[in-house]
Amino acid sequence: MKTVNNKAWLMVLPVLLLVGLSAIIPLMTVVNYSVQDTFGNNEFFWVGTEWFQEILHSERFHNALQRTLLFSALILAIEIPLGIGIALAMPKRGIGVSVCLVLMALPLLIPWNVVGTIWQVFGRIDIGLLGHGLASLGLDYNYTQNTFDAWATIIIMDVWHWTSLVVLLCYSGLVAIPEVYYQAARIDGASRWAVFRYIQLPKIKRVLLIAVLLRFMDSFMIYTEPFVVTGGGPGNATTFLSIDLVQTAVGQFDLGPAAAMSLIYFLIILLLCWVFYTVMTVSDQRASATKGRNH
Repeated sequence: MKTVNNKAWLMVLPVLLLVGLSAIIPLMTVVNYSVQDTFGNNEFFWVGTEWFQEILHSERFHNALQRTLLFSALILAIEIPLGIGIALAMPKRGIGVSVCLVLMALPLLIPWNVVGTIWQVFGRIDIGLLGHGLASLGLDYNYTQNTFDAWATIIIMDVWHWTSLVVLLCYSGLVAIPEVYYQAARIDGASRWAVFRYIQLPKIKRVLLIAVLLRFMDSFMIYTEPFVVTGGGPGNATTFLSIDLVQTAVGQFDLGPAAAMSLIYFLIILLLCWVFYTVMTVSDQRASATKGRNH
């Protein structure tokens, strides 16, 4: 019987403990605030699930959640296909590979608050290249007063900033596909669409799962960019859950409702990520089982 050496876990155990403690301690603090209320002077009294019930029945929370879900859905619908398309168009060898990889990595190196500031200035009608250019063409563009313009600006900004991540992940999966698959496809006379559908897409499914999960989590938790650009406006048009949470905790200093909202927020992200992961992995397992039966 072959023995398994698990001593390698001892090397990473300190890191796991450190990460666990750094996550658990703040989480327990939030849980503590979510079931209590305070009038100051560090005096608290028990309220149970009152804050959770208040948040779940709040129209403000429901509206912010709908805006966040809509934003994440639009981001995934745009960035995933666009990222796959750009990755397919990138060269696989030569100096062009290095040039494309550097260009793709550049937006990812810019901090979130800087991205928001860039697009805030870029979209201004008086001095911004985008805003002034659209105004010169006779288009009534104003992201500070028009809801559609605000949404369009934030979505384009996020696509510009984060599509590169999808591109790099998909490209890494594409270059890992052995050449023999393409040789067999050429011998069979497969079309470009057939190569993508039956060779490339199945082979990049795992990195595509990572891309979808990362982009969903980040888009669902987006805060800095829309806050810098629109401040949640016009009105509450771009007030996502993250912005609403900060307004509750910092602006109104309602620590109990803010703690309850943050826990609900966390559970929603956890649930949706689990659904994404389960659907995509089950689909992959079914495809592998079907392929095995065919062989």
